[in-house]
Amino acid sequence: MCGFVGFIEEKDENTEKVVHAMADQIVHRGPDHGDYFVGDLASLGFRRLSIIDLSTGNQPIYNEDKTKVLVYNGEIYNYKDIRADLLDKGHQFSTKTDSEVLLHGYEEYGKEILNKLRGMYAFVIWDITAKKAFGARDIFGIKPFYYYMKGDTFLFASEIKAFLPHPKFEKELNIDRLPEYLSFEYIPNEQTMFKNVYKLLGGHCFTYENGKLNIEKYFDIEYKIDDEKPLEYWVETIEKTFQNSTAAHEISDVEVGCFLSSGVDSSYVATEMTKINKMKAFSVGYVEEKYSELPYAEEFAKTIDLDIYTKKVSAKEFFDIASVVQYHMDEPLPNPSALPLYFVAQTAAKQVKVVLSGEGADELFGGYNYYQEPLEFENYQKLPLFLRKGVSACAKRLPPMHGKHFLVKGSLPIETRFIRNNYVFDQNERQKIMAHPVKAPDPSVLTKPYFDKVKKLDDVTKMQYVDIHSWMLFDILQKADKMSMANSLELRVPFLDREMLKVAMQIPARYRVTKQATKLALRQAAIRQLPPKTANKKKLGFPVPLNDWLKQDEYYQRVKDTFNKDYAKKFFNTDYALQLLEDHKAGKSANMKKVWSIYCFLLWYEEFFIKR
Repeated sequence: MCGFVGFIEEKDENTEKVVHAMADQIVHRGPDHGDYFVGDLASLGFRRLSIIDLSTGNQPIYNEDKTKVLVYNGEIYNYKDIRADLLDKGHQFSTKTDSEVLLHGYEEYGKEILNKLRGMYAFVIWDITAKKAFGARDIFGIKPFYYYMKGDTFLFASEIKAFLPHPKFEKELNIDRLPEYLSFEYIPNEQTMFKNVYKLLGGHCFTYENGKLNIEKYFDIEYKIDDEKPLEYWVETIEKTFQNSTAAHEISDVEVGCFLSSGVDSSYVATEMTKINKMKAFSVGYVEEKYSELPYAEEFAKTIDLDIYTKKVSAKEFFDIASVVQYHMDEPLPNPSALPLYFVAQTAAKQVKVVLSGEGADELFGGYNYYQEPLEFENYQKLPLFLRKGVSACAKRLPPMHGKHFLVKGSLPIETRFIRNNYVFDQNERQKIMAHPVKAPDPSVLTKPYFDKVKKLDDVTKMQYVDIHSWMLFDILQKADKMSMANSLELRVPFLDREMLKVAMQIPARYRVTKQATKLALRQAAIRQLPPKTANKKKLGFPVPLNDWLKQDEYYQRVKDTFNKDYAKKFFNTDYALQLLEDHKAGKSANMKKVWSIYCFLLWYEEFFIKR
């Protein structure tokens, strides 16, 4: 695990100094070692967190004749099998690392090596002779990859902040993307909040040659539903495949631990891990016991004989770390669960270098409660569209009452009513909150292309597909990587594995989500390993007492002071923002998500445009 930086431009007297400075920006991703390649046309920097082949696994790494050089962030779990194949084909290795396997694999197979990889990765290979760069990001987008392109300047790195020291990097706010942020809490495509900085999306690769960038999608998630097999078959298949995946994800030359909440996903991971080794688990809760999942986690840890290390977060700690979290995120991300994730990663990093976690299970196997919504609307949606529209129009004129939301939302097609689990600011509200509204499409326009790719499938599957390509990629995996690496900790996700994906893409919707249960097949597999109390526990997400804290004078005042700063007025109608805060404090309306989204954007802006 590591972080890398690089750029392609003619070498000059400052080149070495610049690439060192860029790598220094992300030293938290790799505090164990740093090294560099400075060529006539390309320069690469690397920071290493030593996990496999501790003595000889440093990067940048070269092929036999030193015509190709690689920097890489991630883990390839099947690298030993690929290595054996490459040895049979005559390749010579100087290390036992997965990074060298990746480099020789590219030599042998070109971009087709990507279809052989089981793991998480982002990398760049520079061909010194051909003067060509090739790079890629894993199929889910677990590991980050950013690039900056303006004119003849091409920079790339594991984190955006690495671009700051480069003399040709022009730091500019991408203000046109603010409406998307206000609706989604992230930018739901390859763009970022920095002008000319882009994300390489999951399952994509690129070549850069003669000043031209060519991006190509090398992997697409395709559902191949198998309606013939019974539930029991899928339960057994999940059980066997997940056992294999967990074992593969434990490959390491250092100690591996796990995150543990009260939910089924992390509990299932922990249980499988304890079959192999005695394990350390890490959990986070709050001083406010009613929000804390620690009692559940501690009880479960005793049940399966885990050593558990815990952290209780106070309101002061939460607010004090908020700016640091936004800095490490690179882009504003107001998901409150990022902060407890930072603290549990900090706790784990004192004991281990690697943890396994349960991200991805909900998106692949149907774990969110809102996936049940299409089943609730099923009979209503059988009515003719014109009739539903008429009912909706009438319902909108009614005062707040039970059933109004059902009649209005149920009249809409899935492409319109679902962009993610919920809007923060809808199209009308974001016009009110922005100081200078910019023309932007309805949020549903940005998710419709994903719906179009699965238009023949059921609504539950459509929602999962959209979440995998947006919510999971731009929120869940973003905060998982950034919060763990901020603390020099590698986080692995055994649910997000090629073999697990193959299984998930075949399971019929009726075995994923019913009116009574979510993650049906996965829960049935977990029941065989976990206490029923844990396996059947309703999903809580990552509960945070932020709703209450924002009503307390001290933290209400912190937010209010930030809303009143001069730079806040550049972006927001601060009178409206302050009213949202006042109404929340008074209990008139639940505005926590809206208030926190504005606040986090302002903290992020201060970190990158005022402090730096």
